[in-house]
Amino acid sequence: MPKTIWIINQYAGSPYHGMEFRHYYLAKKFVENGHKVHIISGSYSHLYKNLPETTSEEIDGINYTWVKIPKYKNPVSAGRVINMLVFMLKLFALNTNKLEKPDTIIVSSPSPFPILNGYLWAKKYKAQLFFEIRDPWPDVLIELNNMPKYHPFILFMRGFIELGYKKSKNIISLHPNNQFKYIPNGIDLDEMKQIEPLEEHTADQIPKNKFIIGYTGTLGVANALEYLIVAAKMIKDKKDIHFVIVGKGGNKDNLLKQAEGLENITFIDVINKTQIQSMLNLFDVCYIGWKKKKYYEGGVYANKISDYMYSGKPILYSVKTSCNPVELANCGIIVEPESPSAIVDGILELYNMPVEERNQLGENGREFVIKHHGYDVLAQKYMDLFNEGI
Repeated sequence: MPKTIWIINQYAGSPYHGMEFRHYYLAKKFVENGHKVHIISGSYSHLYKNLPETTSEEIDGINYTWVKIPKYKNPVSAGRVINMLVFMLKLFALNTNKLEKPDTIIVSSPSPFPILNGYLWAKKYKAQLFFEIRDPWPDVLIELNNMPKYHPFILFMRGFIELGYKKSKNIISLHPNNQFKYIPNGIDLDEMKQIEPLEEHTADQIPKNKFIIGYTGTLGVANALEYLIVAAKMIKDKKDIHFVIVGKGGNKDNLLKQAEGLENITFIDVINKTQIQSMLNLFDVCYIGWKKKKYYEGGVYANKISDYMYSGKPILYSVKTSCNPVELANCGIIVEPESPSAIVDGILELYNMPVEERNQLGENGREFVIKHHGYDVLAQKYMDLFNEGI
């Protein structure tokens, strides 16, 4: 039976506006299966490439409502907190009577504040409430920003999270957790086949006939790329190994300054999502790393891991975690986080590995992500929950 689903995530984007894409892809699959979807998102995110020009629109069969919220310059700042709070407050004034009555409401973090709106709407419309925990907030603020765990704002945020835990019919986690339903990030297999070639001036920046260690994605503090740059410095005499870092983010200027004088690193501006596989095809190894923080130990699954796996390239993963998709898929090498020497050891291990073995690691990842992380599979897990107990 067709359902009407509301998804509340102030950072939900689209292929036309930019990241984040998770709920676009899930919604697209819901629509393909006969359901109606309304995504309620914010008018501004530091990850958007194009800001919405209307307050509502339909994109690929998905109804979007864009709530006007203030801009911020720094994604880790008081301005972003204000942005989150304004989004929640403006939801109280949103005329939901214009939307079709929901059967299920999904509220997605990192901001937990809209769970209050979702809870009140679920009561009003007698809908199921799902709470999706995508990022370990407020633990991120505690560890990355050194905020005390009893800071008033941390306690304020935890109050909303506890509300979600108590009042939601289902709690969704992107990380394996026996307490919650596990629906990780994924890939759209149809879209993955629509590969756009790189612009000539972009492809020309990548050295030919060298062993390329590559990274694509956000250049933020959490991504711990400063340790990769130190590793590049340590290995600079190995002239046939080169590092390519693709993307943008709040930490890019610091990384550029750190890499000054190094001839074995190339920085490339952000590229279109449809060009990512073309970029990854030029890498020999795909790199991803995180800080050595407690909240990563329970498991972390970034979108780029799925992209990396699908590319068929081996992954060098610098992380300490109890649930590691690279290990599960046997598609690369795991090294200690925040350790340039461990990163160098991992690079040299892959560099000296027979080509056939590297190719097999890459193929393992590709098979794993197709089997377990296609959005058709993940959307079906959600749709099973829609009907659970009905």
